[in-house]
Formats: sequence, C-alpha cells, structure tokens
Amino acid sequence: MRQIVLDTETTGLDPQQGHRIIEIGCVELINRKLTGNNYHQYLQPDREIDAAAIEVHGITNQFLQDKPRFVDIANDFFEYIRDAELIIHNAPFDVGFINQEIRLMAQAAGSESFAIESLCTVTDTLKMARTLHPGQKNNLDALCSRYMVDNTQRTLHGALLDSEILADVYVAMTGGQTGLFEEAHGGAGEVGGGSEIRRLDPNRPPLAVIQATADELLAHEAWLDKLEKDSPHGALWRRLAENPS
Repeated sequence: MRQIVLDTETTGLDPQQGHRIIEIGCVELINRKLTGNNYHQYLQPDREIDAAAIEVHGITNQFLQDKPRFVDIANDFFEYIRDAELIIHNAPFDVGFINQEIRLMAQAAGSESFAIESLCTVTDTLKMARTLHPGQKNNLDALCSRYMVDNTQRTLHGALLDSEILADVYVAMTGGQTGLFEEAHGGAGEVGGGSEIRRLDPNRPPLAVIQATADELLAHEAWLDKLEKDSPHGALWRRLAENPS
C-alpha cells in the first residue's frame, strides 16, 4: 500500500484568480510507514506572491527567482505520485491548484489537459477529521494537539514539514502503525487471507510479565482523560474497567 502525503504552498488562495503553486512537499508511506523517499520542490510562479501569503509561509518572490517552473518538474512529479493514494489536508484546495497548473501547462503546449485524479486516488484528512470530531477545530495544529504529534518546529507553514506532520497525524488518526504480524505472514495483503497460523511451542519458557511503572500509569490516565474530553463516546477502556461484565 503506497500512500503519498502531500502539501503545497501558493501565491494566494484562488487558482481561478491566477494564483500559482510555489512549493510542493510530499512524503511516502509504504504500509503506513515513512520510507524517507520524499519529494520537495520550490517553483517559480511567474507572478507576485500576496503579502498575506508570505506571512503564512515566509516564501518570497526573490527566493523563487531561480527556481524551475511547474512544466519543468511535471513529469518527475507525476511519476512520483502515479498509482499512489494522495493524503491531503483540505484536498480540494491543493488538488484545485495542481489541476490548474496542469491546465495551464496543457494550454501552453496545445495538448489535452487531465486531472490529477486520473493518476492516483485522493483522501481528504480534513473531511475525515470532521467526521471523527464534529464541531471541533480540525486544522493541522488542532489535530497535532489532539493526537499528541509534535509540531513545535512549525513556526511557518512549509509544504514538506506540513506533509511530515500530516503523515504522523494520519497514522494516529487512522489507528496507528500496522504490521505487527506482517513479516510472519508475508505482508499486509495476506493478513486475514488464509495465511498459516503459527502455534506457540507448549514447552517454551514462561513469558516475562512487565508491569507498567508509576509514571507510565499516570501518562495512561492522562491519555484517557483526553479521550474523555475529545471523544463523543468517552474512553471505552475506562468504561470496560468500570463495568467488566
């Protein structure tokens, strides 16, 4: 399962008003684990960046003067994301900008345009978060706080940094890392698909029982307190402890 967590920075808010992409940042997940095979590119937009946008991401017109244009990096970018699942926070924004860049490129070349969705699937984590946490703030900073993801380096928005942070949030929001039994069963695709069950040796030595420390118990209770506050159903572990039957 190949997923690409993607973010962009732009000259402004609306591609229909001529705003352009100035940064693309992507990180790759294979079986929900970061691989380090990242994609990062600054772009020359051939227009001025709105002052309000510079305040958000800190990227200036002068910095981008010698950077390539979207058409120069398009093929490499398309090959990087091809057949993957794109994970994007507020996907209509980024997808809208990418598709506008494709339209402009096709128009200049006199060729047929296409949508990025024809190369890969798209998952919107903002839509996912709104379903999981209705009525709450669901921007990236709020999700970092909710899922205890460190975002202390995020003083300004940046496409690659935000992609790395969103990858951690996505994995936490969708249940944490998988793969506990994958090596024994030959990969995620075979889990539940009839793989051989390995029985434990009845003559094995007794398994060690490691008790939680006092600090770990306090941290666990703090996490349950947070679940009680954030989840509409509260902390189910605490309910089971109170009513074990």
